[in-house]
Amino acid sequence: MICPYHQMSSHKRQTKYNHGPAALREEGNKLFKAGDLQGAVSCYTRALKLSDNKQESAVLYRNRSACYLKMEDYNKAETDASKSLNTDPSDVKARFRRAQAFQKLGRFDQAFVDAQTCAQLEPKNKAFQDLLRQLGAEIQQKSLQLNSTDARVQQMFSLLVDTSVKDSDRQKAAQNLVVLSREDAGAEQIFRNDGVKLIDQLLHSKQEDVVLSALRTLVGLCTEHQSRTMAIVNKLGMEQLCAIMGSGGSAVSLATCHLLKVMFEALTQGMKREIRGKEEAILPEPSKELRSMLRHLLEMMPASNVSGPGRDNAINLLVKQVPRKSLKNPDNSLTLWVIDQGLNKILEVAASVPELSEGPALTENSHMSCSVLLTKLYDDLQSDKERENFNNLCEDYVRQHFTQTGLGGKLRAIQTVSVLLQGPSDVGNRTMEMSGMMDAVISLCASEDVIHQQIAVEALIHAAGKAKRASFITANGVALLKDLYKKSENDRIRVRALVGLCKLGSAGGTDFSMKQFAEGSTLKLSKQCRKWLCNESLPPTSRRWSVEGLAYLTFDADVKEDFVEDRNALQAMFELAKSEDKTVLFAVGSTLVNCTNSYEVEKPDPQMVELAKYAKQHVPEEHPKDAAAYVEKRLTKLLEAGVVSALVCMVKHESPALTDACKECISRVFLAVVERQEDRGTVVAQGGGKALIPLTTDNTDVGKVKAAQALSKITITSNPEIAFPGERIYEVVRPLVSLLNLQCTLLQNFEALMALTNLAGISERLRQKMIKEKAVPKIEGYMFEEHDLVRAAATECMCNLILSTEVQELYLATGNDRLKLLVLYCGEDDERLRRAASGTLAMLTAEQPELCARITTTTTHWLEILQALLLSEISDLCHRGVVIVFNMMRAEKSLAEKLIESEVLEILFVLTKGRQGTSVAASKVAQNCLDKAMEYGIIMSREGKDMQEGTKA
Repeated sequence: MICPYHQMSSHKRQTKYNHGPAALREEGNKLFKAGDLQGAVSCYTRALKLSDNKQESAVLYRNRSACYLKMEDYNKAETDASKSLNTDPSDVKARFRRAQAFQKLGRFDQAFVDAQTCAQLEPKNKAFQDLLRQLGAEIQQKSLQLNSTDARVQQMFSLLVDTSVKDSDRQKAAQNLVVLSREDAGAEQIFRNDGVKLIDQLLHSKQEDVVLSALRTLVGLCTEHQSRTMAIVNKLGMEQLCAIMGSGGSAVSLATCHLLKVMFEALTQGMKREIRGKEEAILPEPSKELRSMLRHLLEMMPASNVSGPGRDNAINLLVKQVPRKSLKNPDNSLTLWVIDQGLNKILEVAASVPELSEGPALTENSHMSCSVLLTKLYDDLQSDKERENFNNLCEDYVRQHFTQTGLGGKLRAIQTVSVLLQGPSDVGNRTMEMSGMMDAVISLCASEDVIHQQIAVEALIHAAGKAKRASFITANGVALLKDLYKKSENDRIRVRALVGLCKLGSAGGTDFSMKQFAEGSTLKLSKQCRKWLCNESLPPTSRRWSVEGLAYLTFDADVKEDFVEDRNALQAMFELAKSEDKTVLFAVGSTLVNCTNSYEVEKPDPQMVELAKYAKQHVPEEHPKDAAAYVEKRLTKLLEAGVVSALVCMVKHESPALTDACKECISRVFLAVVERQEDRGTVVAQGGGKALIPLTTDNTDVGKVKAAQALSKITITSNPEIAFPGERIYEVVRPLVSLLNLQCTLLQNFEALMALTNLAGISERLRQKMIKEKAVPKIEGYMFEEHDLVRAAATECMCNLILSTEVQELYLATGNDRLKLLVLYCGEDDERLRRAASGTLAMLTAEQPELCARITTTTTHWLEILQALLLSEISDLCHRGVVIVFNMMRAEKSLAEKLIESEVLEILFVLTKGRQGTSVAASKVAQNCLDKAMEYGIIMSREGKDMQEGTKA
C-alpha cells in the first residue's frame, strides 16, 4: 500500500535517473520543496554517484546538507557541507549550513567562525546576522556556566582531599560531584582539573557510599565521550576496575558493571562515528582499549578471587558488548576474537560444580548467564567454517575432561554439556552424542550420590529438548525418571525427575490429539509441581524447577485451568519471578504465555484439513478449554493474582537470563492482558505502561511488535499523559510509528493510527516528535487504504497533525494531490471519513487562507461537496462545512462571489434561522458568512433592501 503521491514521485525519479545528474538534481529540488526529504536525499545521492564534475558535486553536497538539516541529522549535514566547501570555500550557502549544523551539535566556536565568514561575504544578510547574535549569546552563556562550574568543582575537590572534614561532609561532596559530572560543563571541569586522580583515591575508600559516588562520577565523565573514556581507561587501568567489580559488594559490583558498559558504548560509538574537528581528528583508534577491556573480562571467568556477582556482571558485559547489535553489520571480528581468546575460559564457568571443587565462585544465575553468552557468540557466527570451529573447540574441551581418570572430570564434562544444551543447543546435541556420554548420564542417574544424580538428571532433562532425542529418552529414560521420582528420598532429585517427565509428557505441544502419557497423568504431575512450588521450606532452586515443569505441562488446557484456579500457586510463582534467582524468568514467561494462549496459532485451511483426513494424515486438534471464553476467564484470574506487577519486575531485571526470547514471552502476555478495555486501567496503574516501553526496542522482532501493539491499545483508551507521565510520553511515539508498515496486520496499523491520533491532539511537541519519526508520509499512505476504518483513522490522525506548520506546508506545496484528496473525502459516504476530512479542511483553510482558492481547482464537484456538507443532518458535518465556506469567503472576495451566486446563499439563510438539527455554533458561523458577503457588497442587509424598494416606489 503506497500513497499515489509517492508512487508518482518514484516514477518521476526513475525517469530523471536516466537523464543524468543535472536532471536528478532538479528532481531533488522539487521533492525538497514538496517536503519529501527522503526522496530528495535519494536523488542527490544518485546524482553524486553519476557526477564527475567537482563543481556540480559541490552543489549536490550542499543541497543534501540542507535535507539533513531539516531531518535533524546534524552530523551528516555538517559532513556534506564540509565536502562542498572543500571544492568551493566561497560557497556562502554551504558555509551557512555548516554553521547551523555546528550550532545544533553544540560546537559553538566552529559555528561562530563560519557564521562570521558568511556575514563578511554578505554583510546585509539578516539570517547571517541573526545567527551571529545567537551564537555570541550561546558562547557567552557557556563561558559563564564554565566559570561557575569551575568554582563548584574546586569546592568539592577541597572537601574531598581535606582529611579533617567529617565523613558525612565528604560523602555529600562526593554525591555533589556525581551531579556535576552529569552536566557537560561540570564533566569537562572535573576532567581538566585532574579529577580522575582524585577519583582514583576515592575508589580506595573503605566507605561504600564514597566508592559508589566515585564510580557514578566516572559514568558522567565517560558518557558519550570517547576521548575522555580512553584517557580514563588508560589512567585507572582495566585491572583495577575489574578488581573492584570482582571483589566489591553487590552494589559496588553493579555500579562498576554500569561504568564499564558506558565505557564500551563510548568507545564503540566513537569508532562508528565519522570524526571531524581539530581535537577529535588526532584521536588514536580505540580498538586497543576495547580489546584490553575484553581481555580482562575474559580473565575474570576462571579467576578464583572473583566473587559470584562480579563474574555474573562480567558475563553480562560480554553478552551486551561483543555480539553485533545488527546482523546487517558484516563485521563479527570481535566475536571471533573472543572465541579465539576466551571460549575455554567461558567453558571453565560452564564446567564448574561448586559442590565438588574449589573452582570459581558461582551464583544461582551463573550457568544460565553462561548459556546465554555462548548462544550469543554462536548466533553471531556467519559461516559454516566459523560454526564448525566453535563446535570443535567445545567438543575438545568436553572430551578433555570426559576422558580424564576419575569421576570428577566426567561430571565437569556432563555439566558443560548441560550448559551448552541450554545455550547453543546444536553444539550441546553434538557433545551429548559423543561416544559414551549418554551412557554415562544414564548410569549416573542411578548414583547414590545426590550431587552426581542431580548433574546427570539435569543433563537428561535438557537433552530431551529435541524431538528425536525426546523419543529416544521416552523409550529409554522414562522408566528411569519415574523410578527416581517415586523412590528417591531427596526432593531435589524428585523435582528434577518430575520436570523430565513433564517435558516428555508435553512433547505434543498444544495438539490435543498428541499426548505422550495416559489420560490424567499430566494433571497428576502438575498437582505435584504446584505442591512443591508452594512449599517454602524447599530451596528456591527446587521451587524454580517446579515452574520449569509447569512451563511444559501448561501446553495442556486442563492443566491451565487447574493452575489458574490455584491462587496460592500463582502468587508463589510471581514471588519467584521477583526474586534474585533470574534463571526462573523464562519458565515463568513460558507458563504465562501458555495460560493466556498468547502463542501464535495458525488456523489451518478447512479444505486442507479435509484433504489431510482423506489421506489419513495427522490433523492437529484444539482442546475445548482453549476456546476464547476459557482464555478470558483465565486472564481475569491472572490479573486478580497480580500478574502485572510480576511482569513489571521481570522487565526490570538486569541479567543475561532476561533473554530476547524471555522478553518476547513478556510482551505476548502484556498484549493478552490489555486485550479487554476494562483491564487496561489496572495494567497502567501497576506500571505496565512504563514496563512496555523498553520491550519495544530491546526484544525479538516479534516481541517488539507485540509490545508496541500493547502500547497502542493503552494509548487509545487511557489518557496518555497519565499512562506515560513526563518525558516518557515522547518515548511512545517511535514504537507506534513502527507499526505503520506492511509487515504488520491491518489491525495493528489501525490501532497505531488511533493511538497516534490521541498523541497528536495533546501538544505541538508531540506532533514534532511524530514528524521527526517520519510518521507523516506513512500516515498519508494509509489515507489511500481500501479498508474503511484504516483510511478514516489515518485521516483523523492527519486532522490532528495539521495543526503543525510543517504539515500545513506539505499542503501548500504544488505538484501533489493532497488537497484534492481531502476535498474528495468530504464527499464520501463514510461518515467517519467525512468528519475527519472536513475537520482537516476546516483547520487547514483557517490557518492557510491561500489554499482556499485551490479548492475550486481540485475537482469540478467541489461546490456540490460543500453544499452536501452544509445540508447534512449530522450537526458536526454541517458545522465543519459552514466553517470551510466562511474561510473561503474571508480569504478572497471572488471566492465569496462564486459561493453566493450558487445555492449556498439560500442554504446559509436557512442555517441562520436554526434549521432543525443545526447547532448554535453552525448558525453563528453561517451568519458570519452572510455578514462577510454584506461587507463585500455582494448582498445587502434587510434594512438596505427595504430602503432600496422604498426609493423605487
